[in-house]
Amino acid sequence: MDRLIEGHKHFRDEVFPQRREQFHLLAEMQAPRWLFITCSDSRVLPDMILQTGPGDLFITRNAGNVVPVSTDEDGATATIEYAVEVLHVRLAILCGHSDCGALKAALSRPDAARMPKASRWLSHVEEAFRYKQPVNPAEGENAELAALIRGNVVAQLKNLEAQPSVARAVAAGELTVHGWYYDILTGNIEAWDEGEGRFKPLLEDLPGKL
Repeated sequence: MDRLIEGHKHFRDEVFPQRREQFHLLAEMQAPRWLFITCSDSRVLPDMILQTGPGDLFITRNAGNVVPVSTDEDGATATIEYAVEVLHVRLAILCGHSDCGALKAALSRPDAARMPKASRWLSHVEEAFRYKQPVNPAEGENAELAALIRGNVVAQLKNLEAQPSVARAVAAGELTVHGWYYDILTGNIEAWDEGEGRFKPLLEDLPGKL
C-alpha cells in the first residue's frame, strides 16, 4: 500500500499541477477517439505502449481480451456498445499479447473445482483453436502458444465485428476495427491483415490505417 500512496502523492504534487487545465476539461466530459479492447494482464499498458494520455483511449479489459457472443449482458459488450453509440469512437482495436495466461489455460485446462468461474470463462476462447495461426519456429518453446494467441485475436475480432452496434457503424463508414498482437518481450505490434490472412508488423501499414 505504501508504494501506491507514494505514487499518488507524486501524481497529486508533481504531475497533476502541470496538466491541471487538461484534467479540468476532462472533468466535464470525455471524447476518446479510440476504443481499446485488451487483456487484464498487468504487463499490457496501453497508454505506455501507444504513448497516449488521459482521455485518449476508452479501454475495456478482461482475461483473454474476450468479446462474448452470448445475448446475456456483460461488461465487455456493454462497454463496446457505449463507446460506439454514445462516444462515437472512430476506431476499435482488439489487442492480444504474448504469454497470455488465458490462452495458456486453454491449452492446459485449469482445475474446474478450484477455479470454476475461470474454467467457464475459457469457453469464450475456444474459437481460438479454429483460427490458430501458423507456428513460427523462431518463437521457440513459445511458438505453439503464440500461434494460438494470434488465433484468439482473429476469433475475438470476428466477435467484435458481429456486435450489432459495431456492424452498423462499420457499414455506415463511421468505424473501423483492427486486430493486434503485442509482443511483451520486443515491444512490437503485429496487425491482422484480413485480405492477406496473416499478421504483419504494424509499422508497415500504420499510415494507411489511421
